Amino acid sequence: MRVLKLEGLVKAWLRKRVNRFTVEVEVDGSPVKAHLTNTGRLQEYLVNGRKSLLARIKGPRLSYRLIAVEDGDGYAVVDTISQQRVFESLVRDNSIPWLKDCFIVKRNYRIEGEVIDYLIECHGLQRLVELKSSVLRTVDNYASYPDCPTDRGVRQIETLARFAEKYKPLVVFIAALPRVKGFKPFCRGDPRILEAVMNASMKGVVFKSINTYMVDESGWIVLENPDLPVLLEC
Repeated sequence: MRVLKLEGLVKAWLRKRVNRFTVEVEVDGSPVKAHLTNTGRLQEYLVNGRKSLLARIKGPRLSYRLIAVEDGDGYAVVDTISQQRVFESLVRDNSIPWLKDCFIVKRNYRIEGEVIDYLIECHGLQRLVELKSSVLRTVDNYASYPDCPTDRGVRQIETLARFAEKYKPLVVFIAALPRVKGFKPFCRGDPRILEAVMNASMKGVVFKSINTYMVDESGWIVLENPDLPVLLEC
């Protein structure tokens, strides 16, 4: 199912990661720097010579943002802004069965010093939703998270667990890469993640995943599976 089309994407070839928020790419034979919104390591994607797609931006220092990286016959959407746009579009269009008739009340909701992506309302009940970019592909073809230590991610899950009774929170793993069979945590990325997830699950936090990716250079992002199987094991 087509969800969102990103217009005017620019084809590029990755060269290297410069720092946490910047990559160097080649556009029309010239090296340029592009903004990277995803703070994961992305080691399987940010390799020299990998085809990628950029969006033009009007930043103070950078003119491009890395959107997607070639993965098989499609593209993994590594850009977290685009992942959020897809999620919001799916909620708005009632395309996620387990969020049917829900709507977004507030973005970047603050609670106990943590920022949670969304406060939503479903049938009169307010719920918290945190998205987690999951573009790591395991050897057994699962999308996974995290690919590196994440103090913030662990804290957010622990915070949601403390408010499970009041807000019935959801953690939604955005498996934004082509054709995976499910999601599971990547404990080698951060050994603390499984304990945090299991504790939160026992307290009532719901863990879900959706599979979405970009089909080709046209910029179309599609929904492959709105309810990807989630395994709470490593």
